[in-house]
Amino acid sequence: MNPRIKICCINSIAEAKTAVGFGASAIGLVARMPSGPGPISDSLINKIAITVPPPIATFLLTSETSVDMIINHHRRTNTNAIQIVDSLKTGTYKQLKDALPFIKIVQVIHVRDEKSVEEAIGISGLVDAILLDSGNPDLKIKVLGGTGRVHNWKLSRQIRDNSECPIFLAGGLKPENVRQAIEEVQPFAIDVCSGVRTNGNLDNYKLEKFFFEAYRV
Repeated sequence: MNPRIKICCINSIAEAKTAVGFGASAIGLVARMPSGPGPISDSLINKIAITVPPPIATFLLTSETSVDMIINHHRRTNTNAIQIVDSLKTGTYKQLKDALPFIKIVQVIHVRDEKSVEEAIGISGLVDAILLDSGNPDLKIKVLGGTGRVHNWKLSRQIRDNSECPIFLAGGLKPENVRQAIEEVQPFAIDVCSGVRTNGNLDNYKLEKFFFEAYRV
């Protein structure tokens, strides 16, 4: 089965329409981050999200690490999914899901070593999906996504094979490597930002090539 495709770093209603028009199953809307590309205001996230037709998923990318702050952030944006890009520090996933029962919760794991594998497998029964990315939350200025770097797909495959929930694969994906990534990891979905952009803007040619390669048999 072909993986779903999520187009991230959407920054306007026009970009959202373009992504959906090419066949994206989900779009990513990046809120304030300590670093990385694509952050937009919460009010713009809300304006974009309400224009996206069902059943397309709208992901709020939040760097908040407490349940209360994540809930408050979501109430300002009203997306139908929340992508937590850092580790949850205060509160539990159950508290988050109890407060937002109709919102999908996706936890990002930055794949660096075997500890990342253990962490991902350990929380896979608590969230709706895990997104595997190539950031580093331990740096002085945290890198929580949008790196354009590929991580070790062998580790990602270990997570995929042992996870209790669906896996999204991100990190340095582009038309030239997306088919290999799909074959090696076999994720539920793939996530792309810079790989389908030119000078920060969605590139129709790259989008067309990315979708073609992702769905090529």
